Amino acid sequence: MSDILMIGIAGGSGSGKTTLTKNLVNHYGDQIAVVHHDNYYYSHHDMTYEERCQINYDHPDAFETRLMIEQLNILKQGRSVECPVYNYAIHDRVEETVTIRPKPIILVEGILIFAEKELADLMDIKIFVDTDADIRLARRIVRDIRDRGRTVESVIEQWRTTVKPMYETFVEPTKKRADIIVPEGGKNAVALEMILGRIERHLK
Repeated sequence: MSDILMIGIAGGSGSGKTTLTKNLVNHYGDQIAVVHHDNYYYSHHDMTYEERCQINYDHPDAFETRLMIEQLNILKQGRSVECPVYNYAIHDRVEETVTIRPKPIILVEGILIFAEKELADLMDIKIFVDTDADIRLARRIVRDIRDRGRTVESVIEQWRTTVKPMYETFVEPTKKRADIIVPEGGKNAVALEMILGRIERHLK
């Protein structure tokens, strides 16, 4: 399936990657498959929950990126893959996998998908979602309390010690690999229209 269009959506935590991804999924439905880099966090079954809480999840070494590259290449060849599943509440990968089937459009989403050149080079369109740090922190507090059972104190501590410094060190520099930089992510209607137009041309 050489006609697969692979789109990468990168950017900091809370930048609006998920909103942009959802908007594209809502528009194209079953023509689109989504692969999240977060699902490729290494498993740490040998650690206690407290030990897993101390891991720096915003460093490139936290991800099994080699497996993601292999599976994206398989999808590009038109074959299905069994994608790992990560559970944020327990900070660990679970035993179950999810089947991802090749579709005309494959969205790859994650904070560090452009950090590894080999992974970035798999993508036909690279989009970086660029949002101010204060907005990203506010969104992360709301999301992590609502969806991941965290406290305000734990979210702010993680932001201060790993999320912010890792963004500045590893995530923001990958902006130079992007084809499109989108301020405010999924709330940017003009950028969304441009991206939809590019996808439409591919599908035709």
